[in-house]
Amino acid sequence: MNDLGQDLELRLVRYFTVVAAHQHFGRAAADLHVAQPALSRQIQRLEKYLGARLLDRTPQGTRLTPAGRTFLPRAQDLLQAARQAELAVREQAQTERIAIGYVEDLVITAAVRELRRCHPDAEIATRHLSCKDVGALSDKRVDVLIARAPLPLADDEVFTTPLYEEPRMLVVPRGHPLADRASVTAEELAGEEAVPCAFETADWTSYRILGTGVPPVESYEDKLELVASGRAIAVLPVGDRRSSLRPDLLTVPVEGAPPSRVVLVSRTGDPNPMIGNLRLAAQAVLTAPES
Repeated sequence: MNDLGQDLELRLVRYFTVVAAHQHFGRAAADLHVAQPALSRQIQRLEKYLGARLLDRTPQGTRLTPAGRTFLPRAQDLLQAARQAELAVREQAQTERIAIGYVEDLVITAAVRELRRCHPDAEIATRHLSCKDVGALSDKRVDVLIARAPLPLADDEVFTTPLYEEPRMLVVPRGHPLADRASVTAEELAGEEAVPCAFETADWTSYRILGTGVPPVESYEDKLELVASGRAIAVLPVGDRRSSLRPDLLTVPVEGAPPSRVVLVSRTGDPNPMIGNLRLAAQAVLTAPES
């Protein structure tokens, strides 16, 4: 008679198959890293549950009984089915996992919310990155990067999806000669010297700090401090609202400058299906902020 209220334990089934394979309790115990007396007790528990003797001890070791020979192939099938079920679940869980990196001023909440709505069981993580940390995609700390183009990533290593574009604005301190203008043109700013900064270019495609004799800066806060102190002016995408948090700064639209492009970037050939799901969600809900 089996143990009342108990289900067949896979651990006991595995112990039995190992003893059957070795035909010796001592060698099986060593293989399983358990004490031999404990292994004997567990086999007895299995036999009690099944209501039949599975193994006979002999001077040479252990041999299967008729019931044991009947149970062995079914026990092996049971363990194999359990392993396949485990692997299937782990594979499914792995495919429904994604780490999303996003850079600086961008807000991706709407896309993440939509992705979670469509895939409620998926593991979705976000990671805020500085402009210097876009290498997180290459070294696989994130699966996807939402950032402003261009990026210091090789074209053949990434797949890029355009999301939206934003016009530019000029950021100046209060009292600056351009502060009261309705707009300025790109031509008016073309002669200004760009201050070196990580990943900046001279073609208006990313953040620019303009000024003469200004030292290189890295952090965004240091850039704004230069502008607020009157030592520089900045050209930023209109969606970057961080400068508006400072009452000593004003913004002026820039006409004639190429827009800032927001893109979604993933590693070329990455099979993670959640990347495609995020791409669809981002294209559906991420749009340029209203000016």
